[in-house]
Amino acid sequence: MWTSDTMSNAKNWLGLGVSLYFWGLMDLTTLALSGSARPLTKSQEDNLSDKLLLHQRMKRSWVWNQFFVLEEYTGTDPLYVGKLHSDMDRGDGSIKYILSGEGAGIVFTIDDTTGDIHAIQRLDREERSQYTLRAQALDRRTGRPMEPESEFIIKIQDINDNEPKFLDGPYVASVPEMSPVGTSVIQVTATDADDPTYGNSARVVYSILQGQPYFSVDSRTGLIRTALMNMDREAKDYYEVIIQAKDMGGQLGGLAGTTTVNITLSDVNDNPPRFPQKHYQMSVLESAPVSSTVGRIVAKDLDEGINAEMKYSFVDGDGLDVFDISTDPNYQVGIITVRKPLSFESKKSYTLKVEGTNPHLEMRFLNLGPFRDTTTVHISVEDVDEPPVFEPSFYFVEVPEDVEIGTTIQIISARDPDVINNSIRYSIDRSSDPGRFFYVDIATGALMTARPLDREDISWHNITVLAMELNNPSQIGSVSVTIKVLDVNDNAPQFSKFYEAFMCENAKAGQLIQTVSAVDQDDPQEGQHFYYSLAPEAANNPNFTLRDNQDNTAWILTRRSGFRQHEQNTFYLPILISDNGHPMLSSTGTLTVHVCSCDGDGVVASCNAEAYILPVSLSRGALIAILACIFVLLVLVLLILSMRRHRKQPYIIDEEENIHENIVRYDDEGGGEEDTEAFDIAAMWNPREAQAVVKSRQDMLPEIESLSRYVPQTCITDNNVHNYVLAKLYEADMDLWAPPFDSLQTYMFEGNGSVAESLSSLQSVTTDSDQSYDYLTEWGPRFKKLAEMYGVTEGNGALW
Repeated sequence: MWTSDTMSNAKNWLGLGVSLYFWGLMDLTTLALSGSARPLTKSQEDNLSDKLLLHQRMKRSWVWNQFFVLEEYTGTDPLYVGKLHSDMDRGDGSIKYILSGEGAGIVFTIDDTTGDIHAIQRLDREERSQYTLRAQALDRRTGRPMEPESEFIIKIQDINDNEPKFLDGPYVASVPEMSPVGTSVIQVTATDADDPTYGNSARVVYSILQGQPYFSVDSRTGLIRTALMNMDREAKDYYEVIIQAKDMGGQLGGLAGTTTVNITLSDVNDNPPRFPQKHYQMSVLESAPVSSTVGRIVAKDLDEGINAEMKYSFVDGDGLDVFDISTDPNYQVGIITVRKPLSFESKKSYTLKVEGTNPHLEMRFLNLGPFRDTTTVHISVEDVDEPPVFEPSFYFVEVPEDVEIGTTIQIISARDPDVINNSIRYSIDRSSDPGRFFYVDIATGALMTARPLDREDISWHNITVLAMELNNPSQIGSVSVTIKVLDVNDNAPQFSKFYEAFMCENAKAGQLIQTVSAVDQDDPQEGQHFYYSLAPEAANNPNFTLRDNQDNTAWILTRRSGFRQHEQNTFYLPILISDNGHPMLSSTGTLTVHVCSCDGDGVVASCNAEAYILPVSLSRGALIAILACIFVLLVLVLLILSMRRHRKQPYIIDEEENIHENIVRYDDEGGGEEDTEAFDIAAMWNPREAQAVVKSRQDMLPEIESLSRYVPQTCITDNNVHNYVLAKLYEADMDLWAPPFDSLQTYMFEGNGSVAESLSSLQSVTTDSDQSYDYLTEWGPRFKKLAEMYGVTEGNGALW
């Protein structure tokens, strides 16, 4: 029979005995479990034996009890767990006890002689709460089992050796500002590793160590709530709360653990926007383009995120249609921009009332409003030097193609929009008029033709006229001028192609041999209509006649029959073609008619087209030699003519020329008024007279001749200098033999009564007292020589 003895923290317990039969012949033994390892008394053994004898014929069964041992033993000696004992053990050491199972030999050991069980390692219930072991009694001498193997359990008894732990800490939470008292923030949970079924070791109680009076915690559930009303994020937006969890129900001696809860107050829209200034002063240049920024304003809002979003708008002012305001979504700034072009001359300042509002409102905070504010913005328009402005902004001109050179077709007008109103000078952007068909008067803006116009060549001209301020050449305005060249009847109709007819010898009278048509480059408004007839020299032609079909075509018919190829194989028929224009224009086209021999079906067989045969006496090589000689002679003639044109000859000087009215023409630096080799300006006022006396400079042949034969007499009689100059310029452009440089110089009128007065040096002063040149000494070393010639030097007096 097995007996065991075990001790656990002053707890004594008594087990039940179990009768065991070993191989059916063994004595009844008792198993006593008690607080101390002592054998059963004689009376206990007798009572137990009487009870067990009743069951001698029943199948044996094991009822094994548990051993209990405290965890975390800190002594130096092995911890005594209990004792195993067999009734067959007589104390002579013949029985050997063996322990097997979980932790046998490592955690637990047994004295194989006495059966005492000890724990040789520190036990931790949180790591392992129980061990299952097996015990066996063997005959030490034979090794034969003296008792059947029996299984028992050793349970580790808990002590309060683990503090509560917050496994998810530290915690982060947020709660809206201005939340009512008792609003839930977050729930924290602490875990105790001790045995919750044994005592209060695992019973946790929560408390708040830091964070009062703003927050509170439920001692049982760990739920954190707000404890103070009207907590304002703008005053303090972050709180660090420390929560403690203590076991043993919070009693003295219990273990405790803490965690940190970082609580942030989230924003609500409880602050209205406010402008830091009630008046803003801004300025903008009148040249600022549309959509350019004038300035920025901002309304301060202590809230953040969506609660600080702003919307700006104009609510009043005199510039509502001139300026716009928008909101920058990133910085919540109001951006004022130009909506329409500004003009300092029209309006110098604007006043606007701007409102900033919160678009996202919370109804429970409306009593803190109003959630809007206004400010006043004064905008001053600054004057800038603006380029000239054309009125109108676009020109459309129609001009007939036969207009004379120098004719004014349109007056271009521009003005300086500035208060100063500077003078304007006009010009043409030559990139828009590469052919230089037009010219604009620099002072009046009169747009004139400079070259003949031809609708059939260019029917539309799109030019750009520039207007420049006289005092500030950088200010340039421009305007587009579209010129439509109107058609005039200046082109005679012509055959649409070369016509050549072939007829048979047996052609009958009245037979159609050719249909002709014509084309005309003109484009009359009423449409093209051509009239056909035989030319006057062929009006009584005995061979052919013409029929006008009145549809811009004509038929050529035979007037007779009996044509003979050997008599005349080719006829040339002149045909007169007239148009319906005003004036009517006509031209003569020639129809070539070949008489051919034909077969019976009228198919042409031969038209006597014989090839040209060279004479027998003239070989092909001789012909080539003759042509080469002719070519060489032509080259020599041209070379001689070219040399004669460039040969220098003495100048022809007109002694009667007036040196006061000359346009001097030279291509290098000359002697000023002493160079009188030029043509008399009188030619411009009386070109007919000048034509008779004009003399050319022989060193610049061929020089441009007088334009009196090209310029219309109406232009001459009107003294229109512009027309004369433009006509002369056109002649120079068209003259292929003219020198490659201009001989026309720019000049201005001078003399008494003119703005420039007299520029002649003939009446210059001749005495020292009339003119002083002392200032030349102040012009620096570069003018030292000039100062010595005309100025006064120290100690020498005047030098001449």
